Parts: sequence; C-alpha cells; structure tokens
Amino acid sequence: MVSRPTLALAGLLTAAALALSACTAPSVPPAAAATQDGIVLADGSDLGGYNPINGYGELGVSPLYDGLLALHSTNPDALPTFAPALATALPTHNADFTEWTVPLRSGVTFHDGTPFDAADVIATYEAVLDPASASEIASAFEMISTVTATGDRVTFTLKYPYADFPARLLLAIAPSEKLTGGPASESSLNREPIGTGPYQLTELTAEKAVFTANPDYWGGAPQVASLTTVHLPDDNTRALRVKAGEFDGTSIPPTLASAFTDAPGFRVVSAKSADWRGVSLPADSAFTRDPQVRIALNLAVDRQAMLDTVLVGHGTLAHTPVSAVYGEVFDPSAVFAHDPDGAKALLDRAGWTPGADGVRAKGGERAAFTVAYNPSDTVRRDLATAFAADLKAIGVEVTLEALGWDKIEPRIGDLGILLGGGDKPYSIDTQVHAALHTPMAGTSVWDNPGRFGTPALDAALNQARRTADGPTRTALYRAVQADYLTDPSYVMLVFVDHTYVVRDGGWQRGPLTIEPHAHGVAWGPWWNLAAWTR
Repeated sequence: MVSRPTLALAGLLTAAALALSACTAPSVPPAAAATQDGIVLADGSDLGGYNPINGYGELGVSPLYDGLLALHSTNPDALPTFAPALATALPTHNADFTEWTVPLRSGVTFHDGTPFDAADVIATYEAVLDPASASEIASAFEMISTVTATGDRVTFTLKYPYADFPARLLLAIAPSEKLTGGPASESSLNREPIGTGPYQLTELTAEKAVFTANPDYWGGAPQVASLTTVHLPDDNTRALRVKAGEFDGTSIPPTLASAFTDAPGFRVVSAKSADWRGVSLPADSAFTRDPQVRIALNLAVDRQAMLDTVLVGHGTLAHTPVSAVYGEVFDPSAVFAHDPDGAKALLDRAGWTPGADGVRAKGGERAAFTVAYNPSDTVRRDLATAFAADLKAIGVEVTLEALGWDKIEPRIGDLGILLGGGDKPYSIDTQVHAALHTPMAGTSVWDNPGRFGTPALDAALNQARRTADGPTRTALYRAVQADYLTDPSYVMLVFVDHTYVVRDGGWQRGPLTIEPHAHGVAWGPWWNLAAWTR
C-alpha cells in the first residue's frame, strides 16, 4: 500500500503533466520544425564542449567523431556489443590481457581534409592521460602504460591485466594537429570540433548548434541531412514547445512525457539504462557510519512507490549498482526487502531509540542528516522528497537542500547526496568499481563519497577486473553484491529509463541501445542518427 506522503507526492508529480496535456497545441504542419531531410531538437544541455579529451564522445556516440570501436545494438533490452569503426576489426590481446592490438581503417579523413592515421590515436589517448590536460575522464584510462604503432596497427600496453579494455576503445579520436597541450577545457575543439564523424558542426551559438551531413563520411553520407539542437534548459518549456509543433523531439522527465501518450504525430520512447539513482550517506556522521544503520535505511525505503510515482513506471528497482542488463553477473537475490518494521528493530538493537520528538538518538547524537540534490533535476528532487518521507516514518530526520554541485563538493563529508551513476556502463568493471571500492588516491570525490567499503569487497572488485568473462568472473561479481548487502555504502533507489518524445517523421530508426547516465538528444531515438533510412 502507498503511504500518505507518497500519495501526496504522486499528486504533485502529476500536476505539471496534467497542465501540459490540457494545453491545446496550435495547428502546425507536421514538418514545421524541420526541413524535408533534417530534424530540429530541443536540448536541455548546454551547447559546446565538443572536445574528446574532456569526455565528449567517450562512449562511442557522437555525430562529430568516431572511436576505434562503436556500439552495436540489436536488442534494446540488452547491453550493446562493440563493432569496428576506425578500427577494421575487434582488438586482439595477449594471454594476460596486458597488451591489446587494433588494426586501423585506411582512407579516412577528418572534416578539415587531413588523413586519419595511428598518430591521431596515439595523440588522443596521450592527451587524455597528460596531467596538463586536466581531463575529466583521465582516471578511466589510468590502466594504460603506453600507446605505440607499427604501420597501421596500434598497440596499447597496460599497467595491469584488464579484461574490459575494449570499452576504452569507444573514445572519440581527434586530429593530432589540434592536440597542442594545455587544459582540455580551453581547447579550440570545444567550439570548433574536427572529427571523422558523419556530421560536421557548421553553426554554434549559445542558443543553437547546427550539424550538417558529412558527404565524404567513410561509412556513407547520412540520409538525415542536418541536425539542429536548440538550447532550452527548462523541462516544462521544452515539453510545451515540442507539443506546439516547434521541434521534432526532446528528452523530458517521465511525468511530462506521459502527457504525449495520445498526442497525434508523436511517440513516447523509453530507453533502458544502467543509470542508477541513489543516496550516498555522509562519511562524517556517527549515525550513518554504523553498517547496521545503513542496512536499516535500505530496508526503510519504498522503492516500488518511487518507481510508480516519480518515474511513472519508467525504470526498475535498484538495490546495488548492478542491474539485470548485465545478465549472469546480476544476482536477482541481492535485494533489500521493503521492511520498515525490520528497519526500526535494527535501529533499536543498534541503540538508536526514539526521543520525545520522534527522532531517534544515541549518546546525544541525533539520527539526522542532510541530503542535497541538484535543483535543476526534478527527478532527483522528487526522489529525495520520497526518501525523506520514508525515513521519517522510522524516526530518522532528513533535511533536504537544493544545492549546485559546486556547493555540494566542499561539504561532501557531511552531506548525503542524491547521486546518479552508471556513466560508463559498457563495462561491468566501471559500473561498480569506482562506485563501491574504498576510495584510493586519485579517484574522483564523487566515487563512493561516503568512503565506505570492506576489504573483502575491494579484493573481489580488484580480482574481477583482471579476470576474463566466464564462471570465475561471474562468481566474483556476485560475491561483490552479496558483500554489499552486509555493509552497504548507499541507499540505491532505482535504475532510470530515459524518456523521450519524438515526432513520427517516416524514418526507420533501428533499435535503441542501453544508455549510460548521460542522456539527452545525443541519445534516445537519435543515438544512431547517421544510420536512419526512409
């Protein structure tokens, strides 16, 4: 049964969607938002930042660039495989997974007419690893020792065995001539990108970016002649203007997308993801440092109610960072039951007893902490609200604060944070290692900010990343999930399906793909735009 706080939340969540559905869209011709062979999308993200060295195109999805490998999806419910892109074949490795060799495609040119070759691959990877670049993705490539070339073959030599290395070959490749050193955030590629991809940037302002089909693309010129993205950060504004016929589609939260279910000429598309939402717990709180407390908090939350109300069913329950898309690695028994009475009993046994105001305390310390969320994200806001209501019911006081990331980071030790994860889901290692391993030197402050972990879990994570696919690796990752249940570092809540609205334009789009934490108009129905046909 849904509790009263959850029912109240559900009413608030539907208000915006009802208001949207009540609006009458003006009469607009079906092609008003686009040319005959071009599309125009409303984009919630800032435009620019198109430099691969700082992470743009890191996962092989970009209209501007190619990686050595690309994602290949035939089933929107399963992880994609990898296919050669700037490589001519999948990489080969030596016996202990410390050396990986990739044959390169010939006859490929960048948008400026310069030829693609091994020097561009070496320069791109070395720039990511160069401390002077201050690359935001450098830690994901730290296993690389050297990148060398012999003719048209590039060899990556690693510092340690790493079985998931092909996932690192999705990285977008930039021309070596443009990688002149210095901070990646200041590179000309951020606003003047030059890649080998199916589209090239022909116009960029703060409000609009125009991508035009590359007629010399090595994979064949795209049939969609142009892509225009217009910056509209507000979810409600994007939804209203798409429904008014100004755009061919956008990415919006599920509560707003539901208003398009019966909208003529539009489809609601929901893409599965490994993108989790959960609450990290403050490292500096005596209350949350107790493993029994963290188990109790996991028992207290009503994940199903959050899925039903906040996500309107667009997602799945999350108990660990491992979702069902990982197949045999996923342990369906690794769950926390919704058991508020059990949560209360655990807190009682741990000495956290209710005070006169209903809030538990122990030795003068209150069972209370603050959870911060990014105010621009309505889904995080609503999940945080539901989380606080569930914990209040077991005598735990959660104060909510809407804070930007720059305000959260200095207080990371004493805040809980409504976090998202799954930013590199095409390797199970990167899905779980950074999130669950006890933080090490050089890791991001956002990786396991509560700094919780166990030696057994760390050992299983380290061994698993060095082990090839098979029963041994599966057993190690299942051991990670079992260990996590005894000493959780978060309260995981849901895996989010990303929801999109798209105009029916007569295009054959092909299947969706499992998406990472990042989403928006580069993903969803448009992730494979260059392959669309009529």
